[in-house]
Amino acid sequence: MRTKKFNNKYLVRIDKGEEIVETLKEFCEKENVKLATITGIGATNRVKVGLFDPKGKEYHASELEDNFEITSLYGNISTMNGEIYLHLHINLCDKNHKCFGGHLNYAYVSATFEGVIELIEGEVGRHFDNEVGLNLLDF
Repeated sequence: MRTKKFNNKYLVRIDKGEEIVETLKEFCEKENVKLATITGIGATNRVKVGLFDPKGKEYHASELEDNFEITSLYGNISTMNGEIYLHLHINLCDKNHKCFGGHLNYAYVSATFEGVIELIEGEVGRHFDNEVGLNLLDF
């Protein structure tokens, strides 16, 4: 991963073979990023995306292996129990322009990933909400 900082933003490039979620988490730990937003585009050939079923409070995930454009990655960075917490969603497009998307568990870069991390001053944690069944922002 390569980065360059401009005021309160980092321009990031994650290279072929690197895994996006883990690489971003390591970067946030190293740079002490506790609260931020992230956007990005790129390409992946191995990805796991999921969907939360609020009625059953179950998470369903699928692993996809093919060549995909990352048409958009959006998310936020916060903390939970003192650890970096990434909440990322991704949209993918295959060679037939069929789209897939959901909560991002992992994605391996097949060509490049380019993103912008915008720092937010302060820190917001998360807590598990039994009623919803998810880790919610804790203000």
